This record gives sequence, C-alpha cells and structure tokens, in this order.
Amino acid sequence: MMNDKDELKNSTLAFGYIGEYAGSSRFSAVLNKKFKANSKDAMIIPMNIREDDLFFTLSNMKQSKLDGAVISNEYVAEVVELLDEAPSMVKRSGMCDIIFKNGEKLRGDIFCTRVLTEYLKDIYASKIAIIGTNHHAKAFSFLACGFDVSYFNENLEELLEFTQEVELHHPDLNRIALDMKIDFSSFDAVLNFSEMESLGMVTKLAEFNFDMKNEKQFSALKKCSDELHSNYTSYDDLLEKMCDRAYTAIIK
Repeated sequence: MMNDKDELKNSTLAFGYIGEYAGSSRFSAVLNKKFKANSKDAMIIPMNIREDDLFFTLSNMKQSKLDGAVISNEYVAEVVELLDEAPSMVKRSGMCDIIFKNGEKLRGDIFCTRVLTEYLKDIYASKIAIIGTNHHAKAFSFLACGFDVSYFNENLEELLEFTQEVELHHPDLNRIALDMKIDFSSFDAVLNFSEMESLGMVTKLAEFNFDMKNEKQFSALKKCSDELHSNYTSYDDLLEKMCDRAYTAIIK
C-alpha cells in the first residue's frame, strides 16, 4: 500500500499520465484514490508534456522508473510510432492510450474505446451514427459488433477508403456538409470523431451524443449540443469509468 505521504518506493508500480494539461485533469487523482482504496502499491503521476517534448519523454521512459503511462486524448495518435510492440487494433486504428514498459520496450494498447462501447451497451444504444474517419472511428469500428452503425463524413472518397481499411461490408455511408440539414434523431447515439469546426448542419441530435474530447479541447459536438439543448458526454464525463478500466489494465 502507498504510504501516507504518497511517496514512491522501489516496489511501487509507477505510471505517468501524459497530456498537455495532465495536471489539471482529475484522472490521476481518481485513479490514485482507487489504488489506495484497494491497498495497491501503485501510483499514477500527472505529467504536463508539450507536443514538442513527447518523443523525448517516451524515449526516455525506457530508462526511467516508470512502468508505463496513460496517454491523454490529444496525444493518442502521436505515440503510436514510438511503440516497440502493439496489438493489431493499435496498428490498424493508429491510436494508443495506454503504454506498458517491458524491459526497454514499450508496448501499447487501447482501453478508452472499450469503455465507450461498454457504456453504449449499458444504456441500450444500438443504432449509432459516427461522424468522421479518424483513429477513434477506426478503433470503434473494430469493436462495433452488435451495433447498427451508419457513417458520416464530409469527403465520401475518404469515407470509402476508411471502410476498406476497417473491412466493412455493405456499410451505410452518408455525406455531411454545412450546406445540408442533418437530422440524427432516429439514432440512439451520435459519436463525433471528426475534426469539423462546426456541426451547424445538424438540426436534431440523438438522445445520447459523445466525443472523446477532454475539457481542454474544443468540441464542435458540445457547441452543437448546447445550441440544440441536447445531451452531451465527453471523455471527462466518462472519467470514472475510464479510471476503472485503466485500474484493471494496470493491476493485472
């Protein structure tokens, strides 16, 4: 168990929480509370890292006392090229949100997308609209068994390439653009994985609307949800569940 002063001992399982604003996130505090409540000799340390210093930080992790790191949303795509080992989903999606150190090798994995899919099942959401084709969209698609998913994107060619990459058969593909009017009210949930600066074309949202943006990142979906007086759920809103999953991944 951690001592009362929260000091790192030689035996302590130590992880970093790496993000541009890691210190202002509740993630480390919530996870450390779970470690203490379960008498685990483990600790996660918030590390405010600028993007310019990300490569240096992870490269030096191999020789550091850290046993791994949880990666904040803004860097999940950037860290993949720094991994020595990764499962297929990390390689194919192009994202990684947790890193484990094995000797002097870094192995990556994904846990946040699993939290999202489990939460959607908990709220009985089955008909899903995904906006965008980024790494989160790819990771979700690999775990989307049991969901009825429709895909939306500004560029249909890009969307076709996306469906080929994730090997979707007979997908429901749709264009979305500012000169259109889009009604998502027939869906149980909307997942915005796009980099669109505005969702002004949306006239109605679903009952549940998600993205994986943390509170420091601009969210077009949050802005749209506020304007339409609709429900919105961010990464930070799922933080307790994220910490539960991270705890399970770290304490094996």
